[in-house]
Amino acid sequence: MGAVGKTIIAGIGQTEFSKSSGRSELQLAAEAGIAAIRDAGMTPADIDGLVTFTLDTNDELLLARCLGIPEIKFWSRTPHGGAGAHTTVQHASLAVQGGSAKAVLVYRAFNERSGRRFGQPNQRVTPPGWNWYLPFGLDVPAKTYSLAFQRYMHRYGLTNEDFGRYTVVARKHAATNPNAWFYQRPITLEDHQNSRWIVEPILRLLDCCQESDGGVAMVITSADRAADLPHKAVKIAAAADGHLRDGNVVFNYYHGDLAEFPEAKLMAKQLYDQSGLTAADMDAAMLYENFSPVVFLQLEAMGFCGPGEASDFIKEGNIDLDGSIPVNTHGGLLGEAYIHGLNNILEGVRQVRGTAVNQVKGVEHVMVAGGRSGLILAPAG
Repeated sequence: MGAVGKTIIAGIGQTEFSKSSGRSELQLAAEAGIAAIRDAGMTPADIDGLVTFTLDTNDELLLARCLGIPEIKFWSRTPHGGAGAHTTVQHASLAVQGGSAKAVLVYRAFNERSGRRFGQPNQRVTPPGWNWYLPFGLDVPAKTYSLAFQRYMHRYGLTNEDFGRYTVVARKHAATNPNAWFYQRPITLEDHQNSRWIVEPILRLLDCCQESDGGVAMVITSADRAADLPHKAVKIAAAADGHLRDGNVVFNYYHGDLAEFPEAKLMAKQLYDQSGLTAADMDAAMLYENFSPVVFLQLEAMGFCGPGEASDFIKEGNIDLDGSIPVNTHGGLLGEAYIHGLNNILEGVRQVRGTAVNQVKGVEHVMVAGGRSGLILAPAG
């Protein structure tokens, strides 16, 4: 990445998370954006860069006009939704480090529940590569990911009940988070097992992330501005993106062993090499989980436990708030909301600031990752 630790997350902002926002995606982006700018103690005139996802519907110039940003000197978009969630911060950080911008607003906003739903069969014109999959009925994420998850289950002798233990923890954390859609609604393992099948025998309803309406934003700027901020600055200690020749963001069937997550291994190695840290140095982890099994694969790929050990690792309480590596302390995408993983970054910032609702004691380093992209966050200074 270059010049590691020279940029910070200066401000964070969000809308409420709902199933029917009642307003446009542009308004959601603007609300989250202005909240992040104010949280950083800045004004729109201080922002000169914008980064979002290729999937975001909001035009940069319209958003800049809504926010009152007078000049844009840098903008970019990262592909593939959740796989590139943390790459947005990498892009913004590199722009600041390279002098292309002084302060970059990263944002993602959508009406994914009340508008177009990702979980429904895709009606758009699809890339030619999808011709290998759509004729066989692989038209929604739950189906496509389940084939790899099934291999993992077979290799290590797991059942869907094992995956449910993660969901119970995520919902427990969400139940004490007022921002979470499932605030005050914890579940038991029995509740999980009674939820309907989505892809039998792999995924039940409560293994699947939410469909949410909402917006999230953050401001990235140079570390030398940390002392001027109204809140504790959070250093981007490392940022990485990892893709392999035989990989595929959705149809990841081309690796020799489908029971592991090689892109996550590559990404984690980059993070550890950049920062000089190891998995043992992480105090908490915010892990992208469009489906509960991917948490198991990431825990193993990132070195928090060995291959095939994630089920026992979770069962033994290691991802609870008082465990060895608390995971998704806000409830994650299953419990809080699905804003393509950017809300996980906000929780990482709050943990480092010491302001999280479910605050972990003595946080110095937080892993925030989504398989192929990730960050290590730490206190600035």
